[in-house]
Amino acid sequence: MSSRSANRLGGETSPYLLQHAHNPVDWYPWCAEALARARTEDRPILLSIGYSACHWCHVMERESFEDEAIANVMNSFFINIKVDREERPDLDRIYQLAHQVLTGRAGGWPLTAFLTPVDHAPLFIGTYFPPNPQHGMPGFHDLLQRVSDHYRANHLHMTDHAQAIREALNKTEPGGSNSAGSSNSATTLKAAEQLEAGFDNAHGGFGQAPKFPHPTHLSLLLRLASADMDGAASAMTSKTLEKMAAGGLYDQVGGGFYRYSVDDRWCIPHFEKMLYDNAQLLPLYTDAYALFGRENFRTIALETADWVIAEMQSSSGGYFSTLDADSEGEEGRYYVWEEKELNDLLDADEWRFACEIFALNGTPNFEGRWHLNRAQSTESAAEVLDLSDAQATRIWQQIRAKLQLQRQSRIRPDRDEKILTSWNGLMVAAMARAGRRLNEPKLVSSATRAVDFIRSHLWDGKRLLATTRLGKAHLNAYLDDYVFLAAGLLELLQARWRIQDLDFACRLLDTALENFRDSTGGAFYFTSNEHERLLHRTRPLMDEAIPSGNALAARVLLAFGHVTGNEDYVAAADQVLTELVPACGHYPAGACALLEADDDRVNGLELVVIRGHSEIIEHWAASLHQDYHPRRLIFAIDSHESGLPSLLASRSALDQPVTYVCQGYHCEAPLIGEQAFEDWRSRPR
Repeated sequence: MSSRSANRLGGETSPYLLQHAHNPVDWYPWCAEALARARTEDRPILLSIGYSACHWCHVMERESFEDEAIANVMNSFFINIKVDREERPDLDRIYQLAHQVLTGRAGGWPLTAFLTPVDHAPLFIGTYFPPNPQHGMPGFHDLLQRVSDHYRANHLHMTDHAQAIREALNKTEPGGSNSAGSSNSATTLKAAEQLEAGFDNAHGGFGQAPKFPHPTHLSLLLRLASADMDGAASAMTSKTLEKMAAGGLYDQVGGGFYRYSVDDRWCIPHFEKMLYDNAQLLPLYTDAYALFGRENFRTIALETADWVIAEMQSSSGGYFSTLDADSEGEEGRYYVWEEKELNDLLDADEWRFACEIFALNGTPNFEGRWHLNRAQSTESAAEVLDLSDAQATRIWQQIRAKLQLQRQSRIRPDRDEKILTSWNGLMVAAMARAGRRLNEPKLVSSATRAVDFIRSHLWDGKRLLATTRLGKAHLNAYLDDYVFLAAGLLELLQARWRIQDLDFACRLLDTALENFRDSTGGAFYFTSNEHERLLHRTRPLMDEAIPSGNALAARVLLAFGHVTGNEDYVAAADQVLTELVPACGHYPAGACALLEADDDRVNGLELVVIRGHSEIIEHWAASLHQDYHPRRLIFAIDSHESGLPSLLASRSALDQPVTYVCQGYHCEAPLIGEQAFEDWRSRPR
């Protein structure tokens, strides 16, 4: 660490901000003091947004923010503010959107924005800048002087400039039209066609490098595949999941997925590991196993869950945020292998097997080292090497154990140990679904511990906080925090019923309806009515790396409305979808989560409630959890459970277990006893 005394970031909770606490730059966090100083001194703001696992953020710090000469210019001309985009997604959303509006290109991290001191409108915005001009990019040192000169020369026009920026941002928001637009089926068909047009038939996935997993795309396609197993959606989903799992996007030794692939073949990743990526891919592989029956999908799901519990769950229950891409100053160093190192670690049989499954006989694939990609399955390698399946499995387990042990002797990548409510909500949903679908109780227990942690440390009975680290919880929660956590509770209630979780979910939804809803339409804002006033207030429509908050809001409101009989929830979901689905008509593939929510509304949820003694009804429910029915909700509630909402209470237990099945608002006659349950379960659908 630098011998310099800490700047104003030294007292922050974010590991990303703390990484910059000893820069010579006079950094502030985003705070009232910094904004007031900018206004008082009439100095533009230099806003730098990143996150702790961001490789190019580290590069820009080394090249520019640690440079005394550049820091002196920054300190002389600007009020410098550093933001962790994971703690302040509200600011990141606004200025990423501004980057897209002003440049016509998607942004990224680090995001570098020069803002007016009063309205905080961008004067100039970009991403990474080198210290000196190169590859057509301006040098950061020169850019600082040019932006400062521009501000001084155009000082009198800044109010008009800010107004023009606001108007441009407002135009990007979905309109308030309540027109019916295209039907759900037509919009979903268009989305599927758009995804098929961008599908990589050779390697799976969508588009070209850099190649991201796009879990919201795959989730919608999996839903479509369940209705047509021989169709394009089925082929796209299964191929993409197979290729990602076999490639270098997946950590073949430790489990879990990296952020994205730098090539079309999923061979070499950007090595950071994000909680939210794994929280979306875990249930995808779980559901794909249920639908396609491929054992390797189950294996990938379980290895990913095991990695999360071992590496990303705190002893107190909450899930950490990220693992860095770099260690020992090199990207991927923790994960890649020297050929000699592998040869020395493995015995002759193991080396022969590793060469077969990882194709180690060629040229190393990552800067003279091997990043392991599966060239063959264990079963295929067994056939080539004339081994039984049992022998091949044993050898692979030996190889993996040795490589895991060797990794433990290396210097680990830094882990960002802040606990974010929204990402925890996603992982709670993932663990609960994988636990019930794969009959793995430890995954349900993991999800339960995370929920209990959030309820104890980030919820005061009325409001959520967005983040905590080292015992300090702070920042007003965002829409995603409320609805992602409610979605996690919906999954957890199906895996294991607790009345306090139902109460918690309803309190979250009530708060979201009261404090986030647009009074002029049906959609939700990303920030609450109590939030500080910013340049722009977004209403999320399109999916990003995580699903749209409005999409998840609609899904959980619809689901809990049917579970509890709260018609206000159902009406609110209907209003969100009625407003937003037509707004995504130009590019519905960008709003796949919203289309899944609309499918729940249009085609109806199936609600299955089983009442009786826990040990019996949980066994019945387990047989249903194994099947993939994307619009089915399953709750096993003990006959002695009290305090239920009136609708659930009316579905009471009798002298033997009873199953209640409702399609939307239409309910069948109660299924009394095991034989009636089995007869219903065996009906063709």
